Amino acid sequence: MIKVISTERVPIKLWLDDIDKITLEQSKNLANLPHTYRWVAVMPDAHPGYGMPIGGILPTEDIIVPNAVGVDIGCGIKAIKTSLKEIEKEKLTCILEKIRATIPIGFKHHKIKQEWDGFKKAPEIEIIQREIENAKYQLGTLGSGNHFIEILKDDEGYIWIMIHSGSRNFGLKTAEYFYRKARKLVEEKKYKIPSLELSFLPFDSKEGQDYFTAMNYCLEFAKANRDKMAKRIMEIFKEETKSNFLESIDVHHNYASLEEHFGKEVLIHRKGAIRAGRGDIGIIPGSMGTPSYIVEGLGNQESFLSSSHGAGRKLGRKEAVRTLSLEKEIKKMGDIIGKPRTQRELEEAPGAYKDIEKVMENQRDLVKIKQKLNPMAVIIAV
Repeated sequence: MIKVISTERVPIKLWLDDIDKITLEQSKNLANLPHTYRWVAVMPDAHPGYGMPIGGILPTEDIIVPNAVGVDIGCGIKAIKTSLKEIEKEKLTCILEKIRATIPIGFKHHKIKQEWDGFKKAPEIEIIQREIENAKYQLGTLGSGNHFIEILKDDEGYIWIMIHSGSRNFGLKTAEYFYRKARKLVEEKKYKIPSLELSFLPFDSKEGQDYFTAMNYCLEFAKANRDKMAKRIMEIFKEETKSNFLESIDVHHNYASLEEHFGKEVLIHRKGAIRAGRGDIGIIPGSMGTPSYIVEGLGNQESFLSSSHGAGRKLGRKEAVRTLSLEKEIKKMGDIIGKPRTQRELEEAPGAYKDIEKVMENQRDLVKIKQKLNPMAVIIAV
């Protein structure tokens, strides 16, 4: 931990020394929310989000806050270690082309319904039932924004596959639906809260329980989404390289869970943060041109057993497109396949993100590094 702010209703514990004005204001709003428990934790990758900073951990008593989970419920990372230690550039390029031809990217969906046993177990909640048919076409799709598929090599020379995606439009619609319910409740009851964007639902109410159930179902969908893409990518790797797969890790970083902390069961909202309990294995990606890390949690109670979920944005998307140099960003990426080709693709360029090495240094009391993964190729969903 780097700093503690003690001017609000509860403290704000910071793992960064360069917090921007908006992120700080949003963190203060969290600290002044009536039901916040003990303190708020802000990770080294923190940057502004909707209502709550991305890279924030909000513990609450008795309430659940939809925007403290966010609109991409269950967004996360899946990483797969292959048996490969060498791959020719031409072969890697061919693999990327096959991935692009197979996995819908951006706003594209599958043209036929996808199979998943979980569809038969969809909860009887209005928004879930309303969106379930559309979700059958979204399963196994990457999405847009900062979602990516990346090929990397670890310190021992093994090649990894990494997928960053979430619950797609299914999770977005679910999040928006329950945020509207929460906001309506707060306005009708005239609850005094720092920002309407932090509108909440009483956890023991029907609406609160419905949101928690729907959110957990979206977590399952998001994981199944990554699994579906991973299965196809692994098939392509096997076809092209005859490789085997040695291990797989999957973590989500937008969710809320019931956990015991300091002798009390509370809701831990992690928005752009992963669980880092003692021994928990996590994934912390860099930007499209910088290293990623496989980590092991140290179980630090000060962060409510959490760590960063990535490098964190330094520039907003529009600002990155407006201010970054395409030539310089291409040069930064060296021999990595998948460099930005247009000014618009600078939204996700290395210069749009914080220094991942500093992020990792700032949270050395939260996680220890197991493997450093250096990027070889990337498909970014801009």
